[in-house]
Parts: sequence; structure tokens; C-alpha cells
Amino acid sequence: MKTKVLMVCLGNICRSPLAEGILQSKVDPDSVFVDSAGTAGYHVGNPPDKRSIAVAHKYGLNIGHQKCRKFSEQDFSEFDHIYVMDRSNFSDVASLAKNQEEASKVKLLLSEVELGIREVPDPYYGGHDGFENVYQMIDRACEAIAKKLN
Repeated sequence: MKTKVLMVCLGNICRSPLAEGILQSKVDPDSVFVDSAGTAGYHVGNPPDKRSIAVAHKYGLNIGHQKCRKFSEQDFSEFDHIYVMDRSNFSDVASLAKNQEEASKVKLLLSEVELGIREVPDPYYGGHDGFENVYQMIDRACEAIAKKLN
């Protein structure tokens, strides 16, 4: 049976698509399924932000095929681990949990590594450097997660 991991940010166009693509590149696809979603439905059906696609491409990852979707309560029963990018995402997702078992699946992505910060900043309103910085943070956290899952 596959372990299922869901990456969540606000719009599912910047951080969580990167996290999905990065973790997918580090795990065995036969044993781990990775997806992403957003807490808001602003971009449902759209591809990731072109800046996320570009920074992923720089590191040999293609995330351009992904389609944005909104997090749903059903995701609690579908996924074993739900990683969120920041405290706001954490609150939004955890508030939908029906019980402690569901709530215990939700973690801050950066809780998996010691980077001196707990939240992945949203690079949406910044420039390319923000996306590069976010990529590096997510990559470090996904490396730690992959070691646990592989």
C-alpha cells in the first residue's frame, strides 16, 4: 500500500506545487504518492505560477503539468501525511479536521528540518530570489521527509 503525502499552501500555485514536485523526485513512486492543494480556491484548474515552474526546471524538475486544486475534508481520509507551508495554512486545514486522528496528520513542512524558521514564506509578491529561497527550504525539508519514507 502506498504512503500518501499532501503538500498544502494558500493558492496551490507557488509553494505546494514545488513541494509536490521536489518530494516526488526523492521518493520511490511505487511506494509513495505525492499531491498538492491550496486552502483557497483562487486558481483551481490552473498550472503552477510560471516562476515556480521556472525554478523547478532550473533543478531538473517539471511541475508544469500540475493542476491547482482546493483542499477538501476528504483529503484527511485520502492522505497519511499533510504538510502545510505556514501557520495560516495549518489553522485553515486543522480547522476542518473532524477528530484528533485527522488533526494529527497536519504538520508544518519546516518542522522536519532545523532552518531557524518554521514557515515557508509565500514568494508570490516577490521576485525570482524569493522563489529560489523557497525552493531551497522546501528541498531541505523534502530530503528529510524522503529519508523517513524510503
